[in-house]
Amino acid sequence: MATERDSIFRRIDWWTLGLYAMLAIMGWLAICGASYDYIETDFLEFFSQSERTGKQALWMAISVFVGVILFCFDKRVYKDWAYIIYVLSLLLCIATIFLSRDIKGSHSWISFGGFSIQPAEFMKSATTLALASFMTRYGFKLNEGGNLYKCLVIFLLPMLIIIGQRETGSALVYLAFFFVLYREGMTGLVLLAAISAVVYFIVGIRFDADILDAVNVSIGHYFVLVLIQLFSIAMVKFWCKNNRTSFVLFVVNVAGTLGAYWTAIYLISFNVIYVQYLLILFNIGYLLIRMRLNKEKRNLWAVLFILCSLLFYNSCDYVMHNVLEDHQRTRIEVLLGLKEDLANAGYNVHQSKIAIGSGGIMGKGFLNGTQTKLKYVPEQDTDFIFCTIGEEQGFVGSTFVLIVFATFILRLIVLAERQNDTFGRVYGYSLASIFFFHFTINIGMVLGIMPVIGIPLPFFSYGGSSFLGFSILLFSFLRIDSDRYMRA
Repeated sequence: MATERDSIFRRIDWWTLGLYAMLAIMGWLAICGASYDYIETDFLEFFSQSERTGKQALWMAISVFVGVILFCFDKRVYKDWAYIIYVLSLLLCIATIFLSRDIKGSHSWISFGGFSIQPAEFMKSATTLALASFMTRYGFKLNEGGNLYKCLVIFLLPMLIIIGQRETGSALVYLAFFFVLYREGMTGLVLLAAISAVVYFIVGIRFDADILDAVNVSIGHYFVLVLIQLFSIAMVKFWCKNNRTSFVLFVVNVAGTLGAYWTAIYLISFNVIYVQYLLILFNIGYLLIRMRLNKEKRNLWAVLFILCSLLFYNSCDYVMHNVLEDHQRTRIEVLLGLKEDLANAGYNVHQSKIAIGSGGIMGKGFLNGTQTKLKYVPEQDTDFIFCTIGEEQGFVGSTFVLIVFATFILRLIVLAERQNDTFGRVYGYSLASIFFFHFTINIGMVLGIMPVIGIPLPFFSYGGSSFLGFSILLFSFLRIDSDRYMRA
């Protein structure tokens, strides 16, 4: 067992530090590739402070220095100062809205002469500390005493403030904390609701104008109603644990759907959408009856799920055309294949895919990418840095980067699971969730399978605040992990 006299160097997880160093070095080399142009360039110029590569190298050195400082504080300091750091960070983010200047429509940067920072990047560390500290309270149970709602306030409040800075991408990262709550005992209904909402939106919007010729109805509308039926039946079986009820619902819904479809084709033409609504009404009535007669109280949640699903789906069209900004709507339409806009909203993704595809299996070699060197890809050293890797290192190099990143995230989960208290475990899972969210969304948007929301790839995208913010998150956790056997 570790003691206070043990050297921090013996207790630190060097495997994670090694992966961090690999990602940082590969990221800096990718920025070199994205920033390089076809001129005679001496290698030492990459370290010049007039170049982005030089500035990034300086931030990497600063991050390591800050990491060494963070290792000087034990776990108790992080616990004791968590709320103070959280409140001060919130105040700084609020002040940023009024003190920052407009940069591409965003008010998220504070400048001091030639030096700029983005407080939103450090808010993630403060929120992680506050959430971990709150969930460490004696006798804490997530689903009792309104604790779930208090946890939601802790990470949704900074999310709203950052939206006020017009940094939607950075704000959406805070949704990653839902994975942490799920690990700590939150009902899976929340994740089911989130996943089903995404599916309803995509299917409903993408196929709304497509017609199912056999019965002359909208494919999107028809299949969303079918999905609502299937999701609710699955919920009754696996969450409500009512096997008989779910079996009856399944048989009635399948028979009703297939019977209506067959009748509309071979006997008499009518709108089968009405039958799906009738089946949904039957489901609601049957669930309420079973709840009344057999005390199946959880059926009420299934009824609420059905009603909320219908409400959400029928609001999608209104949100698309009356709530979203024009550029946001266009990005969604381009992503779903409803519109081609290669000159504007779809330009970045289109050029990014060309760059990645041109790399082939082995790539064009370091500093030899043509798409990126000729600046065809906007933001190629920030949000779209992965296209530089794809072009220069090809499929093999890109796969290697993905494997290292996946190993890094899995290692964080292993460290989180080995913690002997809630504070360390919650912090570790928060860290892993944040990195997973950034990794998945950034790679997805570069490949054109996720909407472009403008979030960086950790340790790869150019940006001092981003690199330092991620490093603070990581080094703080490594220090907490090194003290996992210490008494608080």
